[in-house]
Amino acid sequence: MKAWEATVRKTQAVAKKRANSIFGTTYVAHVEDDDDDREDDESHANGRAVHEIYHADRVLSNGDYYTGEWADNFPHGRGKYLWTDGCMYVGEWFRGKTMGKGRFIWPSGVTYEGEFKGGYMDGQGTYTGSNGETYRGCWVMNLKHGHGVKDYANGDCFDGEWCRGLQEGHGKYQWKSGNHYVGEWKNGVICGKGKLYWINGNMYDGYWEDGLPKGNGTFRWPNGSFYVGNWSKDPREQNGTYYPSGSSPEENFEWDPQEVFNVDLGECKVCPGEKVSILPSQKKLAVWRSSKAVDSGIRPRRMSVDGRLDAGVDKEFNRMRMLEGAGAGAATWDAFDRNLMDDGFGRSRQEDGITRGSPIRIPKAVRRQGVTISKGHKNYELMLNLQLGIRHSVGRPGPAASLDLKASAFDAKEKVWTRFPPEGSKYTPPHQSCEFRWKDYCPLVFRTLRKLFKVDAADYMISICGNDALRELSSPGKSGSFFYLTHDDRYMIKTMKKAEVKVLLRMLSAYYSHVRAFENTLVTKFYGLHCVKLNGPAQKKVRFIIMGNLFCSEYTIHRRFDLKGSSLGRMTDKSEAEIDATTILKDLDLNFIFRLQKTWFQEFRRQIDRDCEFLEQERIMDYSLLVGLHFRETTNAGDLIPPGARTPIEDGDPETESVPRLSRADMDQLLLDPAGWASIRLGVNMPARVERTERKNDCEFQLVGEPTGEYYDVVMFFGVIDILQDYDITKKLEHAYKSIQYDPTSISAVDPKQYSRRFRDFVLKIFAEDT
Repeated sequence: MKAWEATVRKTQAVAKKRANSIFGTTYVAHVEDDDDDREDDESHANGRAVHEIYHADRVLSNGDYYTGEWADNFPHGRGKYLWTDGCMYVGEWFRGKTMGKGRFIWPSGVTYEGEFKGGYMDGQGTYTGSNGETYRGCWVMNLKHGHGVKDYANGDCFDGEWCRGLQEGHGKYQWKSGNHYVGEWKNGVICGKGKLYWINGNMYDGYWEDGLPKGNGTFRWPNGSFYVGNWSKDPREQNGTYYPSGSSPEENFEWDPQEVFNVDLGECKVCPGEKVSILPSQKKLAVWRSSKAVDSGIRPRRMSVDGRLDAGVDKEFNRMRMLEGAGAGAATWDAFDRNLMDDGFGRSRQEDGITRGSPIRIPKAVRRQGVTISKGHKNYELMLNLQLGIRHSVGRPGPAASLDLKASAFDAKEKVWTRFPPEGSKYTPPHQSCEFRWKDYCPLVFRTLRKLFKVDAADYMISICGNDALRELSSPGKSGSFFYLTHDDRYMIKTMKKAEVKVLLRMLSAYYSHVRAFENTLVTKFYGLHCVKLNGPAQKKVRFIIMGNLFCSEYTIHRRFDLKGSSLGRMTDKSEAEIDATTILKDLDLNFIFRLQKTWFQEFRRQIDRDCEFLEQERIMDYSLLVGLHFRETTNAGDLIPPGARTPIEDGDPETESVPRLSRADMDQLLLDPAGWASIRLGVNMPARVERTERKNDCEFQLVGEPTGEYYDVVMFFGVIDILQDYDITKKLEHAYKSIQYDPTSISAVDPKQYSRRFRDFVLKIFAEDT
C-alpha cells in the first residue's frame, strides 16, 4: 500500500499538470508535508489511534479556520468552519461533510438553520434571506421540496407543497392586500383547479393555466350574481352566461369577463423569491493532507467537501466523464481493484456463501443500433410509404385539439383511409413508391396525445419523415415484431399484430385518461397508430405504432435490463465478455439494487402502484420494466470506478489525463438551472446510485442478490413497456402447459392480478431509497 500511495503521488502531479492546461488552474488548500508529518508524530506521541476523534484547532494555509472535533484529517463530530470569504458553518460533521443539524451563515446575513445531508441542505430547516423573507419546511439537495411555509419580503405568504424549489401541488397563497388563492400549483405558477378570493367579496372558482383562469370556471359577486363559462385570456375563446341575483335592480348585465384579467388579477402576482448566490454544498473544504506536488511547484486541484477532485465547476453536466490512462496506470488500477476484491492473500472473498464477482466492465466504444434502410433494402419502399403517410396525417389541418375528448373519438371505427397513387392526387403528393393505402386509427386521440406529451408537430415530422432514413434493428423481438428507430433516436416504430391493435383500441380511452391524470406515468408513450396496405395480389397489411424511445439521451447507455419479476427463461445466454451496451439483460442477470433519492423513490413507489393498477384493470400482463444505466465514472479499459476512489495515471505519459468526474458544484448547477429540471423527471435522466449484488452459490434462481456495499454513480432511465398483451386464450393455455412442467410462480404467463402483484413486489425489492 505504501508503494501504491507513492505511485499515486507521482502520477497525480502529471495528471494535474495536464488537467490544468485543459481546464484552467485550480488549487487545493494544503499544509506542507512536514506539517503533516508533524501532525502524525503528534498523534503517535499522544497515543492517538487511527479513526480516533479529538478536538483540534486548524488554521489552514489558505486562511480557512476550523475548530471542533477531528478524525483522520477531516472534521468529524461537532465543529465550526470559517471560510475566508466570510461564510461559516456551525454544526455536525461526518468525515468532512456537513451531516446532521447545523447552521450555515452567509456574509450577507442570510442564514439556514436545520438539517444537512452529504453537504446539502436536506431535511427540515429554516432559511432567512437578507431581505427578510423566510422559508420553514422541507428541503432536498438545497431545494425546497415537500411541505413548507414561505413568508415573502413584500408581506405575501405561501403555505403548501413544493417540488424542486417551486410551488407544486396544493397550496394557499395570501397576498398582503388580503386576497388569497387556494388550489393547485405547477412549476411555481397557479395551474389546475383552485379558488381565488378577493377582499371585496368577489370569488373565482375554476381551472387555471399559467397563473390565469383557463377552462371552465365561475365568477361570483357578493350580491349572489355569478358568471359561468369557458375562460381564456383570448377574448375569441371566452364564452359564458351571466346570471343575475335578482335582488339588486342596478346589476350590470353588460359586464365583460376580460375585466378579471385586466383589473381584478392586476394585483394578484406571485412574488419571485430571493436567489442564493452560493450554496453550502458549493463551498470547498480545505483539506489537511500532504501533497508531494508542492515540492515540484505544481498546485494540485482543489478538493470538494466530499473529497472528490474538482477541475472546472463550469463544465456542463452532460460533458462530465471519467477517463483513465492505459499502460502502467491501468495496471496500477487493476492492482488496487484486486486489493479491494481479495482477502489479502490473493484469494477471492467469499462470505456467507456469497462469492464476490470480478470487476464489472463496460465496452469502450458503443456502436449505433440498427441498420440504415437505404435504397435496395427489402423494407425501403415500406419506409417511404410510412414517411409519406405520417407527413400527410400530421400535416393535415384539423380542429384545435382540446384535452376534453368525446367518447366517439375513441371508437374503434374512427379511422381514416387515404389512397396514395404514384402520380399523386388532390390530397397526396406524387411519389416514387408503389401505390398503397394509408389508414389512421383514432386520429384526433393521437393528435391530442402528442399535444399532451408536448410533441411539436414540425419536429415530429422532421424526426420521422426528414431526409435521414430510419434504422432497422438487427433482429425482431420475441413477438415477431420489427423495430425501427428514427435518425435522432427520439422515436421507435414497431410493427404490430392485429390482436395488439385491437387491445390498444379497446383500452385507448382508459390509457388516455391515465396518462392525462398522471404526468409522471412510466407506461410507454404512444404517438400514433397506423396501417399501410400495399396494392397487388398479396394485399399485404402492415400495422405499426409510433412510441417514444426511452433511451433517447446524450448519455451512452452502458447496461440495459428487461425485468418482469419471473425466473423461467429470464437469463441471457451471453458471457460477461460477450455482453455489450446493446445486450438486453434479464431478471437473473441483474446484479444491482437501484437506489433513488428519497423524494424520487417515494414518487416512484406511488407511480408504479398507479401504473400496475391501471394495467391490471385493463387485463394486461407480460409487461416489463426496461431499465438503462449510464455509469458516470469508468476507465479506458472499461472498468467501473467506485465513488471516492482515485484513478492512478501512468507516470510521465503526457497523453494520459484525468478528466474530472461530476463535482458537487456541477450537481448544484444542474439542479438550480431550470433547463436542468426540465431534463430530469421520473424515469428520465435521473442521477442515482446502484449497489452491486451477488447471488448465493446455492441459490440457482435467486431473483435478487445480496448487497455487497459496492456503489456506483449512474444516470438512470426506466419505463414500463410491452403493455399490449392481454390475458387471452393463448396465454391461458401457455400458463396451463408450463404450470405442469415448472413452478407456476416462476413463469411469465399468469393472471393479470397475480402478474401485477408479483411485478410490483419484485420492482420494490430492486429499487430502494438511497439512505
